[in-house]
Order: sequence, then C-alpha cells, then structure tokens
Amino acid sequence: MTTRLKLKPGQKGTKRLVDQYGDDLVSVRYRYDEESHTRLKTVEIIVERKQWAPPPPLFATDDVVPVRIAFSETVNKQLARAADGRWDLR
Repeated sequence: MTTRLKLKPGQKGTKRLVDQYGDDLVSVRYRYDEESHTRLKTVEIIVERKQWAPPPPLFATDDVVPVRIAFSETVNKQLARAADGRWDLR
C-alpha cells in the first residue's frame, strides 16, 4: 500500500472533512492498495486535548557531562576539543 497524497486542512479535497471535523482535523491521506485496486482516504484527527508540562531537562546548558568518544571518531574528538572538552583516561 502506498501513500501518494497528504493534504492539510483547507487544501482542495478536504472541504467536507473540515466541515465534519473542524479544528480537530490534522491531515488527510490518500492511500492506494495495488492488490485490491482500491483507494483509501484516511484522516488524522485530534481526539483529546489535555494540559501537559514538559519534564525538566536532565542537564543545564553549562553542566559538565560524560561522553564516551572512541579513538577512531576523529570528527567527534575535534568537536569536543573545540568545546573545551577534557579527557578522563580511565
């Protein structure tokens, strides 16, 4: 099954679905099934809206964090040196 067309609400071909679902409509996809020779129209809708607070970041932007860089990763070593990285040779 292949998807050939993905439309946003308000584009041509979504008018009836916008009337039906309103602001809850996220997208409309047209999928084609080669085996059964059918076209499927699918919709993505919002079914629930709820307040959410993102979790706090694990590290502050100026925290020192351990990073393992292999000897062969020359690009990553150069980036670490450019960011004033320190090596702990354990």
